[in-house]
Amino acid sequence: MLSATFLEHCPQWRDFALVQSFYKFINDVVIFETEIVDKTARRIAKNRFPQPLPLACRYDAMTVVVDEDYHALVALDFLQQTVALTGIAPIDMPEQIELSHALPAAQAQVPAHLRDAMELVGVAIAENTVTHDVAAFSKDSSIKASVRGLMADHLFDEGRHALFWTRLVRLYWQTASADDRDSIAQALPVFLAHYLTNNLQKHFNLQLIEHFDVSADVRTALRAEVAAMDFPIGRHHPLLANIMGFLHHSGLLQTASVARALNDYLPVTGRPA
Repeated sequence: MLSATFLEHCPQWRDFALVQSFYKFINDVVIFETEIVDKTARRIAKNRFPQPLPLACRYDAMTVVVDEDYHALVALDFLQQTVALTGIAPIDMPEQIELSHALPAAQAQVPAHLRDAMELVGVAIAENTVTHDVAAFSKDSSIKASVRGLMADHLFDEGRHALFWTRLVRLYWQTASADDRDSIAQALPVFLAHYLTNNLQKHFNLQLIEHFDVSADVRTALRAEVAAMDFPIGRHHPLLANIMGFLHHSGLLQTASVARALNDYLPVTGRPA
């Protein structure tokens, strides 16, 4: 919506585009919470994870399940209210998020006995990538109070969840063999390449353009601008700082094979020789 073509030819579609973007955010939250995080946390809580975990970890995992399902419920309630208040129905929403592709892609890189551990590491990374920009969103007084409250409530829980997943991965990593650590290390770049891509967002933007009542020339120009919106995956990616912080606090980044595998993502001062 900041592209030159949109600003010049489509200002009348701004509210429609913003509301659809909000619907996508809600849709992504529901997928993330109920289809991915809930699945992993529930298996841990029910002692169905291959790695043995203390009862205290299983109890905390169940609190994550309850929180995440509640977040999804509130998100869907907010969607219903938004549709009722605006009269704008959602367009077809994506059935997957980036993590839906990143987890199986990374799991395919490790031996069968490590696929659950790779799932644990991948979910933990995803639960530790909330940026300061998003955190600040809940405190911005210029944002509608109801949206701000929704974000603040969600982020309060997510801060606790981030700590839970970090401790859980640290616990696993301390018991993992050197070979298992090295196998997971080699899969991490594959995970990040799928997790940090903006391909799904591009596809959604192109789908959104099809709902604008504009001329063929304007539609073509909008598509071209979306196609040109590359988001390079490297050490300057806005999510990398938080991800690297998690890898450090969980103990992974102190493992030589992990540092080597993620060499291209590390700041120059933190890269292994």
